[in-house]
Amino acid sequence: MSLAPPIAVPRARFNPLSLYIGLFCLLWSFAFVAGKIGVTDCPPLILLTARFSLAGVLILGISAVRGEGWQLTWRDAAVFAILGLANNALYLGLGYTGLKSVSAGLGGLIVSANPVFTAALAALFLGEALTWRKVAGLLLGIAGVALIVWHRMSVGSDSLHGILFTLASLASIVAGTILFKLLAPKGSLWIGNGIQNLAGGLALLPFALTLADVNDIVPSTRLFGAFAFLVLGGSILAYLLWFHLLKVCGATAASSYHFLMPPLGMLFAFLVLGEHVEFRDLLGIIPVALGIYLVTRPAAALAPPVLRSNR
Repeated sequence: MSLAPPIAVPRARFNPLSLYIGLFCLLWSFAFVAGKIGVTDCPPLILLTARFSLAGVLILGISAVRGEGWQLTWRDAAVFAILGLANNALYLGLGYTGLKSVSAGLGGLIVSANPVFTAALAALFLGEALTWRKVAGLLLGIAGVALIVWHRMSVGSDSLHGILFTLASLASIVAGTILFKLLAPKGSLWIGNGIQNLAGGLALLPFALTLADVNDIVPSTRLFGAFAFLVLGGSILAYLLWFHLLKVCGATAASSYHFLMPPLGMLFAFLVLGEHVEFRDLLGIIPVALGIYLVTRPAAALAPPVLRSNR
């Protein structure tokens, strides 16, 4: 009697999506701290022009050395250039100007409202379903963010001028998110990110030359470290992960991860910059986490009806 060979059990395939989400949230939230350090020792427009230009040159230079083809039509290249104006020049140009008089924690907090406006506009322009479950999740996210905002504003350490710049920055990232899904550029996201960075740097260059003074730069080790992180971790890796999440998760679900930025941003700001954080700030994490779960949890698929034979 021969023994039958053992049945091979297929191994579960590793899904890297959770890893991508976690890494994106860490990079994006810490970028507010690095940005705060950067604008303390360097004018925002000079910092961003140098950041975007270097990131764009590095990305396209690496592509050339590796012999990668262009892989983009002129239409797609133009779309990425437009995204560079919204996601880089306007979003970070306005945001970093606001960071001059707003704490890193509050700056990340305001931008985290991205999912609220993105979900509404995605339903209007992209046809993404805005279910009651998503609405409940978004409202919980707003409640958690509002709780932290209320307490942070009561401390009185942030200026209205900086808050207005940060709100304009929020509008820019929402527009960039919708434009990416609406225009749907094809081809290499890597090369597209290089074009986006170069476009952002070129758009800010004339403003940096006329409105900023290089004599205001204070060379320091912390400025160099912040700049290195912003180029490599922010402009290159974080944006590449962001566009990937937009493709695989949809605009509403991907944007909902921004609700994680307030607690993470405030934690990093506390650890690195010593910014004021109290227990009431951290209470907002609970509705934020529940809101993310409701917005991003996939709807249960309906089971197909079972056809029974009459035989």
